[in-house]
Amino acid sequence: MKPVAFAACLAVFPALAGAGSPTFQLQPDALPVEHIYSGGWEHFVGGGVAVFDCNGDGRPDLAAAGGSEPARLFVNQTLGEEIRFTLGTLPDLLGTTGLYPLDIDGDGPLDLVVLRVGENQLLKGDGACGFGDNSEAWGFDGGNAWSTAFSATWESGRDLPTLAIGNYVDRTDPEGPFGACDDNALYRAEGGRYGPPVPITPGWCALSMLISDWQRRGTPELRISNDRHYYVLGGFEEMWRLDPLAPRTEADEWEKVSLWGMGIASADITGDGLPEVMLTSMGDQLLQFNDGENWRNAPYEVGAAAQRPYQGDDGRPSTGWHAEFADVDNDTRLDLFIAKGNVDQMPSNAMKDPNNLLMQTPEGRFEETGGPAGIADEARSRGAALADFDGDGRLDLVVSARRAPLRVWRNETEGAGNWLGIEPRTDGPNTRAVGAWIELRAEAGTQVREITVGGGHAGGQAGPIHFGLGEAVTAEMRVIWPHGTAGQWQPVEVNRVIRPRP
Repeated sequence: MKPVAFAACLAVFPALAGAGSPTFQLQPDALPVEHIYSGGWEHFVGGGVAVFDCNGDGRPDLAAAGGSEPARLFVNQTLGEEIRFTLGTLPDLLGTTGLYPLDIDGDGPLDLVVLRVGENQLLKGDGACGFGDNSEAWGFDGGNAWSTAFSATWESGRDLPTLAIGNYVDRTDPEGPFGACDDNALYRAEGGRYGPPVPITPGWCALSMLISDWQRRGTPELRISNDRHYYVLGGFEEMWRLDPLAPRTEADEWEKVSLWGMGIASADITGDGLPEVMLTSMGDQLLQFNDGENWRNAPYEVGAAAQRPYQGDDGRPSTGWHAEFADVDNDTRLDLFIAKGNVDQMPSNAMKDPNNLLMQTPEGRFEETGGPAGIADEARSRGAALADFDGDGRLDLVVSARRAPLRVWRNETEGAGNWLGIEPRTDGPNTRAVGAWIELRAEAGTQVREITVGGGHAGGQAGPIHFGLGEAVTAEMRVIWPHGTAGQWQPVEVNRVIRPRP
């Protein structure tokens, strides 16, 4: 990719007084049972968590993949300062790698897409944290692949969301595992049921997918991040147009970048209204700036490479998994969390590989604070999520790990700024307004966020989009609804969750 000047990529936001250094406190009693993502080589990858409100009480709940152990649902019962969950009930599912919340049938309650080593399933939610397999009723063919990536969107005129599922190594290939990547699949609705899956081929061992209207032209596209450890030769990071289904090529100035792609995070961090993308990998993590036409690699000086452990004496390269942009201290600038951990016993990479918490400075650079913040866990982390579990306006943290317990940290950052949670709602079928853009303006400038389903590593969220407001006590917002209708700017009160409608 062509070099780009550092200063041209970054918007300089004003420094805001008051917020202290980010501080998280481990909640050892948050979960009623120990939950571990376990299993053999088929569970070296995966281990995602889904964060969503399964019963409509306004508190985010958790579902976690279990690998060779059952997936589990944890229902939020937090009252006061200590985060607490009780054990919910999911169908007895083994071999799970990831979970994503989504209102598939547009009836209001959130459902769950469950990725597995084996048959994937669509679980229908009843609005009271109950779930049952509804794959057959929706005409969904779950296949028998090793599924590790997911994204979804609503296409015009369809009653059900379009689903993209990414698959890893083809376990039936006698020449595998190297060079034996399986095809991916796109599912489109025909009436109220899914038609046969459409192959996305060739596959290059996908570990993350994200459908985003990254050019903001009303034409979402599917980005796929692939693991070159198994595709060995010929593969690369991909971008696919959805209608008609076709890959971007070098003729579109799509440059072939190959990495050990494991996770995708996307958000506007430059203030131009277009989403940047963070791709996790073994060694350097790759941040790319978006100019509306193509992508430019961020200079090393931005501080997002996170290529080696920042503490301890293990100087071997890091291994990044789930990545997520979020405003941890509510200062109006998006920060970056990256879950880190060795694949298992890979000798070329660090064994003690703490998670990153990269705080964005007023100059747009990222500075590591994971150690002093208290989240430098050295387990083999995989999936994660930042969400406000206790309702105090500060984003807490949950991290899944391979062969180590699921953990929850409470955000106790002193002097954090004001905030706003925005969760647009529409009538069905797309009740969560997937594909909408939220624009929020306050004294520090305008923030823009897209509502997407997918990305991360094997797990995602459905719920309010969190905005930090710093010292601002007034703000205005509007929603650009799916398919382009712009709402009116309207004043909003801070330090609360709002659910605007068209």
